[in-house]
Amino acid sequence: MALSYVYTKKRSEFGRQLQFTIGKTDMCDSIGVNKIEHKLYILRNPVHELTQHTPRFSQCEINTIRAEYTTSGANHAEGGWPKDVNVHDPEATQRYRRKIEKDDSYIHCIMALSPGLEKLVLQNNAIEMYQTYYAELANMPAIEQSGCRTVNVYRDSAGAAKVGRSGSKPSSPCRPISSICWLPDGGSRFAATYVDVDFNRQTHAPLEAYIWDVDNSNSPETIITPPCPMLDLQYNPKDAHVLAGGLMNGGVAAWDSRVKGDKPTAASPPHVAHRDFVRNVLFINSKSGLEFFSGGPDGAVKWWDIRKIDEPTDEMIIDLVKTQNDVQTMAKSNGVSVLEYESTLPTRFMVGTENGLVINGNRKGKSAMDKLPAKVCPLKHIHD
Repeated sequence: MALSYVYTKKRSEFGRQLQFTIGKTDMCDSIGVNKIEHKLYILRNPVHELTQHTPRFSQCEINTIRAEYTTSGANHAEGGWPKDVNVHDPEATQRYRRKIEKDDSYIHCIMALSPGLEKLVLQNNAIEMYQTYYAELANMPAIEQSGCRTVNVYRDSAGAAKVGRSGSKPSSPCRPISSICWLPDGGSRFAATYVDVDFNRQTHAPLEAYIWDVDNSNSPETIITPPCPMLDLQYNPKDAHVLAGGLMNGGVAAWDSRVKGDKPTAASPPHVAHRDFVRNVLFINSKSGLEFFSGGPDGAVKWWDIRKIDEPTDEMIIDLVKTQNDVQTMAKSNGVSVLEYESTLPTRFMVGTENGLVINGNRKGKSAMDKLPAKVCPLKHIHD
């Protein structure tokens, strides 16, 4: 039986797009079942059959360089000794060794080969890092672990302000702390300042700073009220009743806990204050014990005397100059981010700036380069 179907079509219709339409079902042919073949059919479940309905496209080209290998060997029977040297005679071999060691080429050869040989020897003698050593020794007693625990929590709550002597309004319990200073004598008390301002430096909470007793966390021992937000508050090392603080308006103020009231006993006027807020204050080692210095982002460091706080006793611009003829200006000064002072060096101090410089200053220097001995230039070499 021919499995073909013949139909006719005009040549003018060749190449046109086929248009299929739904029509009735026509039976072209019917093939009956071969009963003999049907009896020979065996049902297999499952049936594993590989089928690939897509054409294979593959190309592989290899052009390698042909490598030629040879096998060679050497029979080193006498240890490399000359034929006229008896290897079994120790005196003969010793004389030959001394003769070779006196040769200049032998010395140069040893100097050239010794670094590589030393490296290999060190590698062979290296300690096995994965091996457990001294496992037979007894275990040492456990070392006492150091730790810490919370003793008291000093909260800036509304009840803390009500107990104070100032009679101020209850403070916000969420004021950020800007500084903490311990009492120099024994550390039984500490002073904490709180600052809560927005981008425009407008305060959203009371300005009170607290002096806490370590043994009493219920309420502050003393309340200090600055004229504006206070960023730093430090104790006087020589007189624990005197404190100095740096204000956000650029001024400095001092308090005496022996004086009744929470207002400052001395404050600097605005026309001699810093151009920006005061970030850090520190007392210095002076005869009166009432002198301190302050610094801020304006780039100036000022020294103050609490007895005459109407004007600073000294001022220094943190501007590093390159030559003796350069003039220090506030426009090129480096903003102060932190101050440090050592009491054993009365005229020396250290300044940390906002641009990452650490400057060692000398208050008694005669020129700008003597006061701030630093080099403003690229570094080429540093040695000890």
